[in-house]
Amino acid sequence: MTTPWGELALTRFPEDPRDRLRAWDASDAYLLAHLAEQEVPLTGTVVVVGDRWGALATALAAHAPTQITDSFLAQEATRANLARAGVAPGTVRLLTTQDPPPQRIDVLLVRVPKSLALLEDQLLRLAPAVHEGTVVVGTGMVKEIHTSTLQLFERVLGPTRTSLARQKARLIFCTPDPALRSGPNPWPYVYQLPDGIGAVSGRTVVNHAGVFCADRLDIGTRFFLKHLPPTSGPQRIVDLGCGNGVVGTAVAVANPEAEVLFVDESFQAVASAEATYKANGVPGHAEFRVGDGLTGVPAGSVDLVLNNPPFHSHQATTDATARRMFSGARRVLRPGGELWVIGNRHLGYHVTLRRLFGNSRLVASDPKFVVLKAVKQER
Repeated sequence: MTTPWGELALTRFPEDPRDRLRAWDASDAYLLAHLAEQEVPLTGTVVVVGDRWGALATALAAHAPTQITDSFLAQEATRANLARAGVAPGTVRLLTTQDPPPQRIDVLLVRVPKSLALLEDQLLRLAPAVHEGTVVVGTGMVKEIHTSTLQLFERVLGPTRTSLARQKARLIFCTPDPALRSGPNPWPYVYQLPDGIGAVSGRTVVNHAGVFCADRLDIGTRFFLKHLPPTSGPQRIVDLGCGNGVVGTAVAVANPEAEVLFVDESFQAVASAEATYKANGVPGHAEFRVGDGLTGVPAGSVDLVLNNPPFHSHQATTDATARRMFSGARRVLRPGGELWVIGNRHLGYHVTLRRLFGNSRLVASDPKFVVLKAVKQER
C-alpha cells in the first residue's frame, strides 16, 4: 500500500498466499491522503475505529494511535502488520469494542462498518470523549455510506457533510457539538424467541450491536434450531461462529450435561453469546472464546461442532472462512464426531465437506437452506 509516508507491506490474517483480497481499499488510501494533504494535526489522543486489517493504524503508527475493533482477526492482522513495519510493540494501543474507550479523543478516524447498529453503538460510546476541538473524519466506499450513515454521525456527534468521491470512496466530515444530547445507548438489545423452534422456544436473546440479525431471529438459524441433533451425556460441543449464542444455548438447554464452547472472531458476538447463555440460567458448563476459529482447541477433543459459516468478508463474497472452519472442525473432532452445518443451498458446502471428510449427508432442506452432516471417520 502506498501512503503519503511511504510504502507498507500489509496482509490480512490469517495470512494466505492464495488469498487475492487486499488488506486495504481505496477508502483507507483516501483518508490517509486527506490527512496529509490538509495537514491535519495528528496530536493528542488519536483513535482509529473499525480499521479492518490495520492499514490505518500501521500507517499512522508514528502518532501512537488507539485502534478499536470488533474483530479478533483484524486485531491480529494489525499486530502482524505493525511488526512487519518495524513498529515497536505497545506503540499502537489495541482495544476491542467491549473495552472502555479513551476518556479524551482529539482525533477520531472512523472506517464505516457494514453494520449501522455497530456504528451507532461505537459513536455513542465514544461521544463523551469527543470535545469541540476534536477532528472527526469517517471513510468508506461509496456503496457503504448512506443517508442513514450521515444522519447517525449528525445525531450523535454534530453537523456532518461528505466529500466528493475518489476511486469509489468517500470521506465524512463531522464537526462535534458538545451541547448535543443523543440519548441513551439502545445496545445491547434483548428480545424473546418465538415458539416452535425447539429447546429455546420463548427464551431470551441478548444481542450486542453489530451481531447478525440483532433484533430478530434470522430464518437460517430458525431452520437450524428445528433440526439440531439430539445429544445426551457429558459431550463436548462447539458452537462455531456462535453469533448471539442461541444455537449453543439450545444444545445446553436440551442437554444440561453437555460442555459447550462458544467461539467467534467478533468480540461483540462472544459477549452476546455469554449474555444470552446467562440470561437463560442454563445449568452445566460453558466456555466463551474470541479467536480464530478452532485454533487452540486440542485435536480429537470434541464430539459435535455446530456451524453456520459466513460467506462474506466485508464486501467480498468468499468461501475461504467456511473452508477453514470445516478443516478446523475435522481436526478437533474425535473419530465418529460430527460436524453439522447450515448454509444457503447455492453455496455447495456438500462438495467441500465430501472432500474434507469423505462424506456428507443431507439432514434437512427447504427452498433456501440445507442442513448437512459430516462424520469424522475412523482411521
